[in-house]
Amino acid sequence: MTEDQAGAGVSFAELDLAPDVLKAVRDAGYTHPTPIQQQAIPLALAGRDLIGLAQTGTGKTAGFTLPIVHNLITNPVLDSAGKSLHRVRVLILTPTRELAAQVEESFRKYGKYTDLRVVPIFGGVGIEPQSKSLRNGVDVVVATPGRLLDHMERQNVVFDDLEVLVLDEADRMLDMGFAPQLNRIVDEIPKYRQTLLFSATMPPEVEALARRYLRKPVVVQVGRRSETASTVTHAVYPVPRERKTQLLVELLKKPEMDSVLIFTRTKHGADRVVRHLEQEGVNATAMHADKSQGERTRALEDFKSGKIRVLVATDIAQRGLDVSGISHVVNYDVPQQPEDYVHRIGRTGRAAATGDAYTFMSTDEIAMVRTIERMMGESIPRISVPGYDFGTESGDAAPDAAAIIADDTPPAGPSVSASPDQAGKPKRYRRNVSVARRR
Repeated sequence: MTEDQAGAGVSFAELDLAPDVLKAVRDAGYTHPTPIQQQAIPLALAGRDLIGLAQTGTGKTAGFTLPIVHNLITNPVLDSAGKSLHRVRVLILTPTRELAAQVEESFRKYGKYTDLRVVPIFGGVGIEPQSKSLRNGVDVVVATPGRLLDHMERQNVVFDDLEVLVLDEADRMLDMGFAPQLNRIVDEIPKYRQTLLFSATMPPEVEALARRYLRKPVVVQVGRRSETASTVTHAVYPVPRERKTQLLVELLKKPEMDSVLIFTRTKHGADRVVRHLEQEGVNATAMHADKSQGERTRALEDFKSGKIRVLVATDIAQRGLDVSGISHVVNYDVPQQPEDYVHRIGRTGRAAATGDAYTFMSTDEIAMVRTIERMMGESIPRISVPGYDFGTESGDAAPDAAAIIADDTPPAGPSVSASPDQAGKPKRYRRNVSVARRR
């Protein structure tokens, strides 16, 4: 959440948050809530079940962190001596370790003037330190489903006093196959509780999840369910699969591509792209599920600090990334699910800044690009780079390449040609994409 994200009108001081919470918010430099926070916080304070539909970068984490901290400190559980008992009253489930760590950080930031204890529970690190923290007493558990079940089976955690369950990025948890684990966890926690569900998209699976876990929820929605950020400019580059790396190297020569997040479909593909970029003198690193927790943390920190300017990730690894200032997202491989396009490009154009999203489209990916356009309700401009496009590549072009290009004419979108020197500068088309100049 940044000051640029905050909407006009209501201030945090008008949301009836506890003084210690407001003080922490002011320390963080915020005075006004974002749209999702302005809608979600009063409902969460009132104890309502809630479905929050919002993209990344909208401040949704603080949308549940702030009211939870408020409710915990204004309704403490004390022993006979007036001391906090530190029983697990809040459980937040997240799909990835990175997101769990960021949610924990949010609780620590906004609970800095309280004695609340928050423990992150996720794999890739030793289980015994987590067990010790749980045994010592904790108010808030932020966990990934798999590691939490490990602790539950060892009887390291008890949920008898649980008051609030938060399902963060619920769509991604289901995409990653966590439904059985979620069912096992929810079956073991109190039935009468407040449940908050946050998701970037609302496919039928998430709707079914909400019907099962939530009671008369209020739906809070920022933008359309499949809407991409208005601050992102989109472009599709038709390119043969075997020439994607060369085109990527050409684009990365442009000085404006100073912080670039690249998506590949597979872990091996991410490693292969990194090897090729390093051979071309581009400082890059990969982030995917085969990397250790330490390697993933170092990669993320190096990317945040600017030590490396190119991070190559898979869809699963990228969820939970919270990095400001990403100038470009490149879909080296077109995502296999239209909703993943929304998640991917949500990493740029955040906090009222602008960003660019480039998609490399080979002939076998045309149909999926069309599906993405239908989901978005708008076409994406094509940019033809001589020497890289289907019909202009050097060597043996496919005999039906021209027909393929003609068949991929967007429903209403323009197509432009760009010299290699212009490859990193797609034109803006106000009719088809939202346009904003980078400040």
